[in-house]
Amino acid sequence: MKQFAGRRGPTPQQDRAARTKSQVLTAAAELFAANGFRHTSVKDVAERVEMTKGAVYFHYPSKEALAVAVVEHLYAKWPTLLADIRARGLTALDTAAAMLDQAALAFRDDIVVQAGARLQLERPHIEAELPPPYVDWTLLLTDLLADAQRDGQIKECVDPAAAARALVAGFFGMQHISDVLEHRADIVNRWQEVRDLLFDAIRA
Repeated sequence: MKQFAGRRGPTPQQDRAARTKSQVLTAAAELFAANGFRHTSVKDVAERVEMTKGAVYFHYPSKEALAVAVVEHLYAKWPTLLADIRARGLTALDTAAAMLDQAALAFRDDIVVQAGARLQLERPHIEAELPPPYVDWTLLLTDLLADAQRDGQIKECVDPAAAARALVAGFFGMQHISDVLEHRADIVNRWQEVRDLLFDAIRA
């Protein structure tokens, strides 16, 4: 009988390549967050990870590719976060609040989130297509608030889509102000103020 080899995992070379690519991405995020897109070069990233520019280009062919990768890495965080919160068995309204609570912590503590937020603001200076900001958050919150309304958790007179847009505007405006004034050190307290006002306004 013919024997089939089992599926093998990544080779040591593939593991090293993945680690190196992750290191480059993190270094780029740190520099983008601190200095912005225009004032960060591939040379800066290479020096940060003690590599040659050619080694960086092997993983990311341009500075624009690095920026896109950072923003995409940011967007990939939210579905994982949502899955973790859904696993708690919360109500739809509490799930919406928990998502934004955790996002506030991510904006405070996660360098990739901070870099992605800055890169989105600098979109006019980046000659690459970045994922559109705010749209996914608005759709997610609209769905959660519609579910919450069906369950009697928010007022019948509330338009879930309008409430979602208000929450997105409140959250992202709040985080930007916190960044400008306090480098997001006070973002959790600022978000609690906004959250209490907006969620109390729609809660049944």
